[in-house]
Amino acid sequence: MKKLFLFLACMPFLLATTCEEDDEVYCTQEAKAGLNITVKDAVTQDLLSLGVTVIIQDGLYTETLEEFIGEDFSFFMGAWERVGTYTVTVSKEGYQTFTSDPIVVTADVCHVIPQQITVELQPN
Repeated sequence: MKKLFLFLACMPFLLATTCEEDDEVYCTQEAKAGLNITVKDAVTQDLLSLGVTVIIQDGLYTETLEEFIGEDFSFFMGAWERVGTYTVTVSKEGYQTFTSDPIVVTADVCHVIPQQITVELQPN
C-alpha cells in the first residue's frame, strides 16, 4: 500500500518530465501588427484612406499608423509586436474626429494577437 501511495504521489511529476521534450514552440519570423484599423464613411460605408490620420497611444508611447492599400481594401497597421492598452484617434478633414475606448493588445509565446477594428467616421 505504501508503494502504491508513493507511486500515485509521484505520478504528476513523472508525467510533467516526460512531456517537456515534445512541447517545443516554433515561431515565425514575421512581425505582426497589434492593431489593424479599417476606416469607413459612416453614411456611405465607403472606405476612407486619403487624408486620414490614425494615431495610437499607450501611456507615453504614441505612433502614427502606416497605411496599406490594395485593390479593394485599405487599412492602417501599427503597434508592431507591442502589447499594450491603446487609445485610437482617427481624423480626416470634413469628418468628426473619433477617439476609441481603450483597446487591449495581448500576445502569445510568439507574437502579438492582432486586434481588427473598424472605425466609422461621421461627416460634419
